[in-house]
Amino acid sequence: MAFEFPQKVLFKHCDPAGIVFFPRYFEMINDCVEAFFDQGLGVPFHDLHRVSAVPTAQIKTQFPAPSRHGDHLLFQLNITKIGRSSADYSMTARCGNETRLITSATLVHVDANGRPTAWPDQIRNKLQTFRGDTS
Repeated sequence: MAFEFPQKVLFKHCDPAGIVFFPRYFEMINDCVEAFFDQGLGVPFHDLHRVSAVPTAQIKTQFPAPSRHGDHLLFQLNITKIGRSSADYSMTARCGNETRLITSATLVHVDANGRPTAWPDQIRNKLQTFRGDTS
């Protein structure tokens, strides 16, 4: 099951040419991850970040086609691997049938001191429900 996050491309996301300036995509990716934890896992960042955090350890992104001001993107996030303290995900953003962004990343669950720590069982179990086909 994929987590879905709609995002309209706003003026603030665009460069003077009217297309999404690539660093803004990373903000949208993070918005999707934050919504995933809140709506998908039932663990809002504002609660999670009181005692731990989930920084991105690595990310790889492709931009197959540009997005423009006013486009309606649909981000889809699938968990591809769950480790003791990490989780890999894949994410796409599409406008209609056209893929605009493809990314994969690793999140690491860290304690208040920034050291990797095991996922709480509640989060680990919910992550499993978003585990996509990795073939």
